[in-house]
Amino acid sequence: MHRKVIAPSVLAASLLLVIPASAAGSGSGAPGIGDPYYPASGNGGYDVSHYDLRLQYQPKTDLLEGTATLLATAKQDLSRFNLDFGLQVSEIRVNGVKAKFATSGSHELEVTPAKPLARNTPLSVVVKYAGKPSEFKVDGWTAWQRTPDGGVAAQEPDSAVWWFPSNDHPLDKATFDVSINVPDGTQAISNGVLQSQTSRLGWTRYNWRSNKPQATYLATLAVGKFDITTDKTASGLPILNAYSKDLGDNAGAARASVERTGEVAEWLEGVFGPYPFNALGGYVPNVTAGFALETQTRPFYGPGQFRNGANVSVVVHELAHQWYGDSVSVEGWKDIWINEGFARYSQWLWSEKEGEGTAQELADWAYALRPAEDAFWQVKPGDPGPENQFHGAVYDRGAIALQALRNEIGDEKFFEILKGWPTERAYGNAKVGDFVRYAEKVSKKPLAQLFETWLYTPGKPEASALNPSAAKPSARSSQQSAAAKPAAEPKSWKKIAETNTIHDTEHGSGPGHRH
Repeated sequence: MHRKVIAPSVLAASLLLVIPASAAGSGSGAPGIGDPYYPASGNGGYDVSHYDLRLQYQPKTDLLEGTATLLATAKQDLSRFNLDFGLQVSEIRVNGVKAKFATSGSHELEVTPAKPLARNTPLSVVVKYAGKPSEFKVDGWTAWQRTPDGGVAAQEPDSAVWWFPSNDHPLDKATFDVSINVPDGTQAISNGVLQSQTSRLGWTRYNWRSNKPQATYLATLAVGKFDITTDKTASGLPILNAYSKDLGDNAGAARASVERTGEVAEWLEGVFGPYPFNALGGYVPNVTAGFALETQTRPFYGPGQFRNGANVSVVVHELAHQWYGDSVSVEGWKDIWINEGFARYSQWLWSEKEGEGTAQELADWAYALRPAEDAFWQVKPGDPGPENQFHGAVYDRGAIALQALRNEIGDEKFFEILKGWPTERAYGNAKVGDFVRYAEKVSKKPLAQLFETWLYTPGKPEASALNPSAAKPSARSSQQSAAAKPAAEPKSWKKIAETNTIHDTEHGSGPGHRH
């Protein structure tokens, strides 16, 4: 879904903080993983396989104390490497030995082991730290959302630097154990399965485990007073949902929506194939943010999503991301269409199932709604730029592209692709071009021009590019002769568009936050 976007000026400023990989000293891991949208995101030289986070959080003071253990492997000879982190560090050990460390830029933690590390060396990096996450800011902004009874970490493209040290980019996915100690009467929600819960001396510790690879921005933590519901799907998959006790007028609509998580997930299995994880759920904390986020296994829903009543469509969107975005993640942030185009299209398919407008009707409406001169058509969903990464065109034009694909190759091959892709790429990363090649392989049709038209070419395509059966352009310009607006607005359109409005209002302007 939509989140904060970075202003071009902030991106330029961030570039000044980055040391190019070629400039790093001999044996130094690069301070960025190589993503052109966010050059300082992630780090080079090592690969993390597991995070073990042992934390304690006091809601009254916003003090977070932690010990993070990262299990990793050196991918090159290393005399130094970087972590992404913003809180105060007191000690770092590498393979049991104290290491030197220093900070640079807004969030870079430079670690120098006592002895250089050879390529392929297993690493155990233990970081002890403490701080108030809400007071750590990048360009005046914090991803940590304080609540009246706790705090929440949930943002895209990053939130990890506010609560644990990491290699903060989707290319380096890992499994997670999150153990969080909070005052009695307060709950702690995270990803995966709740392994255990114990109380001692006025504190309760919650132990959560995510046993499948997870991108760092998909890790979440919510501390507060929640009503928790549990259930199982027909196949036995555990469901855990959590609702702040203080959602006010949004409480009923939130429950009416999120409690349908199991039903929606089972339907999505029919579209995308077997659910890729071993836990399911969602949570609605008492935050001012209205957006939603596909935090792995347990999406975050801002209360604003339900301010106008039940919103099952947003649940469909975030759960669709469990296949498209979480299990199969972007290789670089320019590939965001792989996440958002498919999640939006899942909402259109749900509308089709519910009899509230077919995917074709929604595509036609989205196409006809915006005139050719609208800036919407200048955004390229396949490479939108960091300033437009969560622009509405990535979602709606991106979904139109999928309807155009469906029209071109037919339902049988189209749905074979929707199921096959998440299975073939499970728990990995991919680029837009990888999907195009996969679609061509399955359909046995050349599709490069179709995707070039919808994902990479500025301007409003001809109506015939969406549906070959549409009338061909007359002597007038192709934009003017595009298909007329459908006679009736699909019933589901306003609810989907309303969700967009919430996101765009909160995240479409203002200072960026990326490092």
